[in-house]
Amino acid sequence: MAGGTKRLPRAVREQQMLDAAIKVFSRNGFYETSMDAVAREAQISKPMLYLYYGSKDELFAACVTREAGKFMRSIEFDASPTLPPLQRLRSVIAGFLKYVDENRDAWRVMYREATGQAAFAALSENSRERVVEMTAVLLREAAKYAPDDTDFELYAVALVGSGEAIADRLATGKVELDRAVEIMTSFLWGGIRGERPE
Repeated sequence: MAGGTKRLPRAVREQQMLDAAIKVFSRNGFYETSMDAVAREAQISKPMLYLYYGSKDELFAACVTREAGKFMRSIEFDASPTLPPLQRLRSVIAGFLKYVDENRDAWRVMYREATGQAAFAALSENSRERVVEMTAVLLREAAKYAPDDTDFELYAVALVGSGEAIADRLATGKVELDRAVEIMTSFLWGGIRGERPE
């Protein structure tokens, strides 16, 4: 039996298992990850892991669900219309990219692994749709000079997609956090604020 099985509160043990699972899923991918590998990483026995999570699918879904919740909390913003749109945009972007920078394994699991598995894609898609909705709100408030028929939701989909691409580069160490926030804010702000007509 693996070490580290001293009695801990169930909630604490569950979080330790999820932490270990995210590391292994990020490193190996969903298909190449075994419950044995997760149990070793968590320093528990495989029967204990199965006691908490009855299958690899259940464990993976629990990982994605937990991390999607953490991700959404990291980008929540004050909906008060008194805040300047640029400040709100920067806050959302900084929260989003800070989450990715501090949770690179979790981002890879949500962005690469979950979206690539039909059984789990909906879990990630729910978070993405909420981000799209938040972005569309910002767009409507910031684009004062946009044409009346502007499809803010479609613009939001495009902007969120580009944000995910920048976040993926951040998660793989190809760009630094501050630079990623600066680039993404400049890109999005320039694209959404609208131009005063001549």
